[in-house]
Amino acid sequence: MNKRNSTTRGFKRTASVLDDQIRRAGESRGFAVSRVLTHWAEIAGAEIAEIARPVNIGYGRGGFGATLTVLTTGAQAPMLEMQKEKLRDRVNAAYGYNAISRVRITQTAPTGFAEGQAQFAAPKPAPKPEPAPEAVAAVHEAVTPVQNDDLRAALERLGRNVLIKSKR
Repeated sequence: MNKRNSTTRGFKRTASVLDDQIRRAGESRGFAVSRVLTHWAEIAGAEIAEIARPVNIGYGRGGFGATLTVLTTGAQAPMLEMQKEKLRDRVNAAYGYNAISRVRITQTAPTGFAEGQAQFAAPKPAPKPEPAPEAVAAVHEAVTPVQNDDLRAALERLGRNVLIKSKR
């Protein structure tokens, strides 16, 4: 009988160590399939994941369909309300059957008490437009006669900013 040598030397993979704890924590909140928690951005989509987080899945007395409770900020709630059916369809697709019959939205401030803390992604700033190279060259040429280096650099930055503002 050949004994196989382990390449882990007594260590376990992190996923196998935490898998049971994640499953128990998810089940205590109603998430029988923890994939909804761990892959929320993929399931809900980038737009919804930026403004909302899953909090709980509750099952009714009759057991027909569950209610997914989603946490969002007060300002985003109306936008999320319009996308409830889309969210429900996506979560049900992740489960593989119609597990969720209703989506309930709860609102909170961006930060709050321990259980109600919601950390949502801040909107990404728009990239700054660059002025045309010809315009930059014209600004550089216009400030070249200035003797003071600091003043010349400041005037060149000012010229670029004016070009960027006018481009918008």
